[in-house]
Amino acid sequence: MANANLIEMAKALGKALQTDDRYLAFRKAADANDNDKTLQDMIGKFNLLRLDLDNEHSKEQPDTDRMAALQKQAQEIYGEIMQNPSMVTYQAVRAEFEQLLDSINRVIAMSAAGQDPDSYDPNAQSACSGNCSACGGCH
Repeated sequence: MANANLIEMAKALGKALQTDDRYLAFRKAADANDNDKTLQDMIGKFNLLRLDLDNEHSKEQPDTDRMAALQKQAQEIYGEIMQNPSMVTYQAVRAEFEQLLDSINRVIAMSAAGQDPDSYDPNAQSACSGNCSACGGCH
């Protein structure tokens, strides 16, 4: 029965998450990106350049000059994408939302490791590299 209760608590957390300002800002920015025709055109062009570059690279005798030109074009369009106002906003709010998710995951990981979840300090600096293979556990 405890399992069902934990699932219900996780669902409640999910519902609360969807009302958080960081989540709402993230969704709004994602929708703005989706509806930004200029941005979507640049992303489409970038994807086509990457596909063209991958196709050239996979040839038995790739044209290195063509690959260099395609790579340069892809880098230029990527720079334009990342400077687009919709993308700038999206990147900023996504980082805030991911920080929230990271904090939630850390509390759960601490709890699963037998630590007191109330001891979690969201303002403490973490030395976590994200690679758990050499980790002794979250602190």
